[in-house]
Amino acid sequence: MNMLLTSAQMRALERDAIDRGTVSGVALMERAGRGVVDAVLAEWPDFGAEGQRALVLCGPGNNGGDGFVIARLLQARGWAVHVWLFGDAGRLPGDARRNHDLWASLGPVKPWDAEAILSGSQPDLIVDAVFGIGLTRPLPGVVAQVLCAERWQQEGAVRRVAVDCPSGLNLDTGTVPQMAGEEAESRADLTVTFHRAKPGHYLGRGPDLCGALRVADIGLPVPLGAVRDPEVVRLVDRPDPRSDWPLGLISKARGGGHKFNHGHVMVFAGGVGRGGAGRLAARAALRAGAGLVTLLCPPAALQENACQLNAIMLQAIRGPEELGERADTRVSGFCLGPGMGVSVRTRDMVLAVLARRDTITVLDADALSSFADAPEALFAACHPRVVLTPHEGEFARLFPDLGAAVRMERSKVEVVRQAAERAGCIMLLKGADTVIAAPDGAASLHAAAYGRSAPWLATAGAGDVLAGLIAGLAAPQGAGALMEMVEAAAWLHVECARRFGPGLIAEDLPDILPRVLQELQG
Repeated sequence: MNMLLTSAQMRALERDAIDRGTVSGVALMERAGRGVVDAVLAEWPDFGAEGQRALVLCGPGNNGGDGFVIARLLQARGWAVHVWLFGDAGRLPGDARRNHDLWASLGPVKPWDAEAILSGSQPDLIVDAVFGIGLTRPLPGVVAQVLCAERWQQEGAVRRVAVDCPSGLNLDTGTVPQMAGEEAESRADLTVTFHRAKPGHYLGRGPDLCGALRVADIGLPVPLGAVRDPEVVRLVDRPDPRSDWPLGLISKARGGGHKFNHGHVMVFAGGVGRGGAGRLAARAALRAGAGLVTLLCPPAALQENACQLNAIMLQAIRGPEELGERADTRVSGFCLGPGMGVSVRTRDMVLAVLARRDTITVLDADALSSFADAPEALFAACHPRVVLTPHEGEFARLFPDLGAAVRMERSKVEVVRQAAERAGCIMLLKGADTVIAAPDGAASLHAAAYGRSAPWLATAGAGDVLAGLIAGLAAPQGAGALMEMVEAAAWLHVECARRFGPGLIAEDLPDILPRVLQELQG
């Protein structure tokens, strides 16, 4: 999996490489500018070698320095380039100043004038090199006036490339700080960042504002320990199609054994007329590779569920006092919450299951909301084999302070890390930008964005399927691989939606999974 680097981590990596003499700041800036130009020409091959017009907007830091490199390289290709600088050239950092002077020997650097920029003739390309990875405050008004101008959107023929990020986007949080009473967002058709993507490219507003995202190699080394550093956020993706991830994580893919070697998952369902969510989770667990799955439901709902289940076994359970009779030692996973109802009975059943601390347990939906008035009781019972899978509303009920922190534009990754530490188990906060964290601080992010957009997942029951996928994948594995199983389930969940496409309903997700797995097998 790829790493996502925060602004501070990226700066530290650059500074370390420069201090060690591995590379110079000037060389990094030159490579960054060349990476942007190469990405622009690859994205829009209809741009000729000459005759195009570029408007290069530079800022007061190293991002502006990248812009001066880009201007020089485009002019060398025969482009007509106009450069504007927001800030004082005399206060530019050393490497940026050097590239400013190199450009100034070729063409003028005009001081920022919003009206003059907007009244000029239409360019073919706008380069946003004003503010990069470090901005955490609202855009200055005169900058927002240019970058957010309607004329760039209305005329349609202008292509916009952002260096590192569209100016104003916080690359640690994916938020866009706004001035009071103003709502202005800078957008790009293409964003080129360097070495590694940043969390904000995938969180919050990031995917909507960045357009297409490309990562340019600028020759920085990757510390060997960084992959295991719990402070580094992992991007859940499948970078190498030759790898066996995530198929290799499925117990049956490794062959051998009988059904109990591949896990026995018990899924709890609701009462009469409320069994659909539990059945969805159960089917997902079975499709994900569990050797067998049993649905537990109140006695009155037994016949209803029997009419709709074949491969999934069925047992009645009245209350937690019967758990010991229903779940023997071969049960390796539980899934509770979908359709169970918010009630004292649900809460008591959850606590009874959590008392079996040797068993993988996935808690979703009503299993979480039943503790809204007593989240500490849930956290006290949780253990490292537990996975909580709330959506944002359920998360806010369990963690009112952290839910408010997300709304106040704090990093979703850091908030979920705090929640996982507080609960003492793995936390998956659902969304288009799904964040997964463990109590030790390890965190990963799966984003249904860019080439992996899956709007069809906004359908009732999709979260129940995800809970079942996690239980079915993780039950045979034990706690040691649990984080990786949760990541794989999130990836497969989106992959199924993408594979099915428009018209998806939750029932389709478990049934499309075999086709997804076959394609992975090649």
